[in-house]
Amino acid sequence: MSSVVPAAYLNSNTSTNVPLWLNKGDNAWQMVSATLVGMQGMPGLVILYAGLVKKKWALNSAYMALYAFAAVMPCWILMGYKMSFGHQLVPLWGRAGLAGSQNFLVSQAYLPATYYKHGGVEVAAQTPWYPMATMVFFQFAFAAVTVMLVAGSVLGRMNIKAWMVFVPAWMTFSYSVGAFSIWGGGFLFQWGIMDYSGGYVVHLAAGIAGFTAAYWVGPRLKEDRDEFPPNNLILALAGAGILWMGWSGFNGGDPFAANVDSSVAVLNTHISASTSLLAWTTWDVIFFKKPSVIGAIQGMITGLVGITPGAGIVQSWAALIIGVLSGTIPWYTMMVLSKRIPLMQKIDDTLGVFHTHAVAGTLGGVLTGLFAHPTLSSLFLPDPTAKGAFYGSGVQVLKQVVGAAFVIAWNVATTSIILLVIRLFTPLRMSEEELLIGDDAVHGEEAYALKGKGEREKSLQNGSSYTDHTTDSSQV
Repeated sequence: MSSVVPAAYLNSNTSTNVPLWLNKGDNAWQMVSATLVGMQGMPGLVILYAGLVKKKWALNSAYMALYAFAAVMPCWILMGYKMSFGHQLVPLWGRAGLAGSQNFLVSQAYLPATYYKHGGVEVAAQTPWYPMATMVFFQFAFAAVTVMLVAGSVLGRMNIKAWMVFVPAWMTFSYSVGAFSIWGGGFLFQWGIMDYSGGYVVHLAAGIAGFTAAYWVGPRLKEDRDEFPPNNLILALAGAGILWMGWSGFNGGDPFAANVDSSVAVLNTHISASTSLLAWTTWDVIFFKKPSVIGAIQGMITGLVGITPGAGIVQSWAALIIGVLSGTIPWYTMMVLSKRIPLMQKIDDTLGVFHTHAVAGTLGGVLTGLFAHPTLSSLFLPDPTAKGAFYGSGVQVLKQVVGAAFVIAWNVATTSIILLVIRLFTPLRMSEEELLIGDDAVHGEEAYALKGKGEREKSLQNGSSYTDHTTDSSQV
């Protein structure tokens, strides 16, 4: 009996399906990593947001994240990928172009602008051993998650139509600039900024953009700001768990190979996350006399964000220190400093994205400039002499600070411009009726049917309620 051989294995390794340059192990790990990062957003952030917000905003919060995840993909294929990782247009931006043709996607992955030349050091552009299709999908997941993080700052009041326009605009004019400048071969890449997996490109950018958006959109209703209990902490924990485990792909996939550095990055990721969660919980117990589940989630996130800029280029003892500081400094800015600074009291950052992502991302970037180990750095960075201040390169900390300043300034400016333009055509903020009622007014749906056989409790504008006995058409 003859056996059936898959087409991928016919004609030896010289076939179109298995070209000589393809490393199946690297390709498999990169696709798994991309999927893990994607799952951090969908369903991770979707259900995290749904569980952390007040009951009347559960669906709207989940939908804002879900929409962002979907809306980024066509923009990414049409122009976003090449603006972030294609040929240089200007030192901070790649040349827009379609990333959807067969010839492009089946060719070997290639990041043309990452050619590095500085002093006597010359390094060829990156050419991972898998197809462009894998690279495009991997980088899409990062772009999508970044925009979803921005949503966390404006939950509970942003006009959904304004959000629908904001997502593709912000990805195009803000995210792509940070990605190209730092990762894609732009001026900060060439200058030697260290951002292993997105402490600046993803988290600092999202935290600053979210904080800026919260300023322009305005605060939630006073009653929502004063009383905003999470409607389902168990659901939130499930989302947080997906986020945590998905970070293995977030940081482990950034060497673009299943190599030694990838393993170091994954281990350091979990060291920092665990340590930061414990540090945040310790401060909660000391000052509030009891541990908080929400606090544990926040501490977990700050630890993950804090290690991201240096996951594969710092030693594990440094990851412990980064974890402790990531669970301490963002805790202080959120629990203490934000209540003392008038501007931070005025701006309503719903889920504290500024603290958990912008503060933690900046902290991690600066600490990477301090602790980057020369041997580990040589495994990942184009400059084989790169190292942190702890090992003799004090200028690296300065570079990290300047890099953070650029990301902050660009995101404040572009986010403001985008929202001001959108405001000319549609309100940034929901109507008063929508703000009062929540999901049912915005989507015509509610997250929970709590009145018996699928009946929904309908809110009226005066704050009273009645039970909707309308027969579900699906039961007719």
